Amino acid sequence: MAKMIDKIKKIIANPKNIRNIAIAAHIDHGKTTFSDNLLSGAGMISEDLAGKQLVLDFHDDEKQRGITIDSAAVSMVHIFKQEEYLINLIDTPGHVDFGGDVTRAMRAVDGAIVVCCAVEGIMPQTETVLKQALKERVKPILFINKVDRLIKELKLTPEAMQQRFVKIIASLNTLLDSLLPPELKGKWQVKVEDGSVCFGSAFHNWALSVPYMQEKGISFKDIISLYEEDASEAAKKAAKMVPIHEVILNAVVRHLPNAVDAQAYRIKKIWHGDLESVEGKALVNADPDGMLSLVITKVVVDSQAGEIATARVFSGTAKKGTQVYVAGREEQARLQQLFIYNGPKRDIIEEVPAGNILGIAGVKVFPGDTISTKKDLEPFEQITHLFEPVITKSIEAKSPSDLPKLIEVLRIVGKEDPSIKIEINEETGEHLLSGMGELHLEVIENRIVKEKNVDVKTSPPIVVYRETVTKESQECEGKSPNKHNKLYFKVTPLQEEFRKLIRSGEVPEMRIKKKDEETWRKFEAAGMDAKEARKIMDVFKGNILVDGTRGIVHIGEIIEMVMDMFEDVMKYGPLAREPSLGVKVVLTDCVLHEDAIHRGPAQLYPAVREGIRGAIMTASPMILEPLQVLRFETPSDFLGEISKIISNKRGQLIDMQHEGEHVVVIGKLPVAEMFGLSSELRSSTEGRGYFSLVDQVFEPLPFDLQEKIKRQIRERKALKLDEDIAMPA
Repeated sequence: MAKMIDKIKKIIANPKNIRNIAIAAHIDHGKTTFSDNLLSGAGMISEDLAGKQLVLDFHDDEKQRGITIDSAAVSMVHIFKQEEYLINLIDTPGHVDFGGDVTRAMRAVDGAIVVCCAVEGIMPQTETVLKQALKERVKPILFINKVDRLIKELKLTPEAMQQRFVKIIASLNTLLDSLLPPELKGKWQVKVEDGSVCFGSAFHNWALSVPYMQEKGISFKDIISLYEEDASEAAKKAAKMVPIHEVILNAVVRHLPNAVDAQAYRIKKIWHGDLESVEGKALVNADPDGMLSLVITKVVVDSQAGEIATARVFSGTAKKGTQVYVAGREEQARLQQLFIYNGPKRDIIEEVPAGNILGIAGVKVFPGDTISTKKDLEPFEQITHLFEPVITKSIEAKSPSDLPKLIEVLRIVGKEDPSIKIEINEETGEHLLSGMGELHLEVIENRIVKEKNVDVKTSPPIVVYRETVTKESQECEGKSPNKHNKLYFKVTPLQEEFRKLIRSGEVPEMRIKKKDEETWRKFEAAGMDAKEARKIMDVFKGNILVDGTRGIVHIGEIIEMVMDMFEDVMKYGPLAREPSLGVKVVLTDCVLHEDAIHRGPAQLYPAVREGIRGAIMTASPMILEPLQVLRFETPSDFLGEISKIISNKRGQLIDMQHEGEHVVVIGKLPVAEMFGLSSELRSSTEGRGYFSLVDQVFEPLPFDLQEKIKRQIRERKALKLDEDIAMPA
C-alpha cells in the first residue's frame, strides 16, 4: 500500500489528472460489486475477492442486509495512455431511505457513473440520484450492468440487446434534457459511439465500450460466444479479455471533467459570493495557491481517532497544522491530521491541494460546513436533500442512568447522518428521531444499540405533517413586551410556481444578500412582480419572508431578528407545532423605539413571533399530510391485489402499464397509511411484487380528518387542545 500512497502523492498536485467521481444507482443495480472490481483493477484488493468482498460496505449491518447504507470513499491510480490519473471515488447508497448520503457525496465530486441494470432499465431511484447529481452540476456517464443476464437468462439476440440498450440510453438522455439548465442541454448527453456509455457485468468483471472495442479489435459477439461455449469459464475469459476497471476508468478519464474544468461552472451554482473577488477567482480556478476553502460532506465519529470529516478542497492547499475558521462561527480550529481514503482504512498525508477529496481530524464540524483560512468567507450553499424526513419515532433510554449517554449518542448520530432530524428534550428524557422511512429509523436504532451500546425503547412510527395557509390573512400586529415596538404582518399562500422553484433547488434556501440579482431574476421568470422579488429577505424550508416596509429608519438593525423569528415560526407552526410549508410572510410596517437598547432580541423576538402567528391564524390554516408516489411492479395475475392495497390505504391509482408478463402501477399513498406496506405486498403477491419511491409530495389532509389529526398531534406533544400553542421561547 505504501507504493499506492507514493503514487497518489505524485499526482495529487496536478488537478488536470484528478477525477472526483461517485457511483450512483437504484438499489441492487450492482454499485458496490462494481466498486470492488474497480479497486481490484487498481491493485487494491485481490481479483478473487472482487465482487464478493464488498470492500466499501464495511459496517456489519451493511453486510447483513446486503445493501449500502453509508457512502464510502477511496482513492486509486489509473494509467491511461501512459499517464497516471488519480481517481477519488465515492460509492453511494441506492436505497431511497439513505438518499441524503448521495446528496452530500455529490457536493464532493464532479462526475458520476450512473449504474443501470440491463434487465430493469431506468428505475425511480436512478431518476432521483440523477436529479441529485445535476442539482450539484455533476456530469454523468452511463454503465449498463448485468448484461450477462440478458445473454444467459433471457437468451436475447445481439439485435434484441442492442434495442434494449438504445431504449435505456434514450430514456436517460430524455431525463437529462428535462433536468439540465439551458446552457448545458444537449452537451451532457451520453452516447455509445464516443464511449460515454459502457455496458458489461460487474459480477463477472467485464465491460465494453465502442472506443475500447475499436482499440482492441474485439466485438460484442466475441463475448456472447464465450458464454455459448462454456458458461462457467466465460466470466473468467471475458474478464481477462475486457477487464471492467480498464474500460470504465478509461471512460471516466475521457468523459468526466477534471477539478479545474468542473469548478469553472460548478462554483457559480454552489457558492453565492462575489466571483470577481480574490476568493471567488481562487475557487473558480481551483487555485492551489489561493485561500484555503473546503466543504465538509460527511462526518464519522471513530472510537479511537475521534471525529473524522470527509471534505472537498475547492481552493488553496490543506496542510497539517493549518489554523482555520468554520464559516458562521467565531472560534479558530487546527487541521490536526489529513488522510487519503482507502475504503475502511485511512492513509496519513501531509498536504492536499485544491481539487481533491480528503479526510480531516481535529476540527469539530457538521456536514455542509465551509472551512476556510478567511474568517468571514461567504459559506457554500447549504446541502439540501430532495426529500424531507416524514417519519418520526420517540426514543428513550431503558435505564435512566443511560440518559446522558443517549443524549451524547444522538448528537453523534445527527452529525454522522444529517438526514436524521433529532429533537432532544432533556427535561422529559423523551427524544424524537425523524427519518426518511421505516428502514432508515430501524438502521439508526440498531446502530445506537449495537455500535454505541445504549439500550433504548422506541415508540411506533409517527408521521410528520406540515402546516399551511389557504387565503390572505388580515394584517396582524405584534407588540414587544415593553410596548415600544410594533410590527405588522400579513401572510398569504405561496404560489405553486414559486414552491416548485424552491423545491427543485433552483433557488437556494438562504437569507438573500442585498444584490442577489440571480435569485431575483429566477423569481421574476416564475411570475413574481419585479419590485416584490427584490424585497425577498429569506427563503426557508419552502416559505419566504418579504420586507414590504418603506422608509423605516432602523429596519437594517432589526431585520436579522425578524428573520430569526420568521424561521422559528416556520419550524413550529401555530396549529400543532409542525413545520410550515408554502407560506409567504410579508412585514408590512413597523413602529420602532429610537433607542437601540429598547429594541433588542428580548423585545423583538416575541413581537415578531406573535405577529406572524396571529396572521397565520386569520388565513384559514390547515394541515398538509405527506404522500409518496410509488411504483409497484408485479406479475399481471396480482394486479387486483395491488389495486386493493392502494384503495384500502386511502391511495390513488395514477397509472397502469403492462410490460410483458408484468404490470407496473403508479400509486399515490399517504405515508400515515404505509406502515407495514412491504410485508402486506409480499404476502398478497406471493413475494413477487415490490415497490420503489418515485416522488414525495404534501397535500391537504382530507377535511374530515383535519380536526382529528390536529388533536392527536397536540395530545402527543402535551399541548393545550383548545387554544393557540405558546411557542418555545
